Order: sequence, then structure tokens, then C-alpha cells
Amino acid sequence: MSDLTNFTHDTLPQGVTMLFKEFNELKRLLLKKQAEPTEQADKWLGLDDLVKYDPAKRAKATWYSIVSRGKVPYHKNGKHLVFLQSEIDEWLRTGKRRSNAEIEAEAEAYLSNDKKGLK
Repeated sequence: MSDLTNFTHDTLPQGVTMLFKEFNELKRLLLKKQAEPTEQADKWLGLDDLVKYDPAKRAKATWYSIVSRGKVPYHKNGKHLVFLQSEIDEWLRTGKRRSNAEIEAEAEAYLSNDKKGLK
């Protein structure tokens, strides 16, 4: 009964049974997939780990300076600085510099905004 398109009156019960088995297998796989965590748990980084993780490979002293100026999200555990990897990733993303084209487009949008009544 490998051909599912040619059911006869005699093979219909077997076909329905096979369809139920396949349906139950798909349902089991979907439930298993839903039970799996979708994101990895957030990872804590010490300062040494952060230096290794940093794409710019900044030195420890540089990171201490960035922390002291309050430019990066950090947590302090006693005397030790710790960082959440997700917060560092977000901080790195927000540090993107705008291209000249983006700056020009923003200037054009600002200048084209008519403020009538203001002189």
C-alpha cells in the first residue's frame, strides 16, 4: 500500500490507518519541536571573556575606561565586573555609524519639512 492516490474499497481502511499514523507522527514531532528552547540561555562574560569576545579586540584597560564612563551595560558582582552577552551584542549594534548617504537622506528629509508660519 505504498501508493496513497489509488484507494479502493478494500484498501481504504488500511489507507486511513496509515494516514492516522503519519498524522500522529507529525503531531509528535511538532510538539517535540515546541518543547525545545528557541534561544540559548544568556551567557555571562567576565572581563577576560569580554576581551576575547569583542570583535574590536580592545584591551582590558580600554574596557575599564568604557565602563567608568558608563558607556557599556555591565553588572558588578562584588569587585568583579560581569557582562551579559546579549547586552554587549545590543550595545555593539547601537554603535553603528551612519554612512554619508544616510546622513544626506536625513538632512534632505529635515530640510524638506516645511514649517509654515515660522520665520
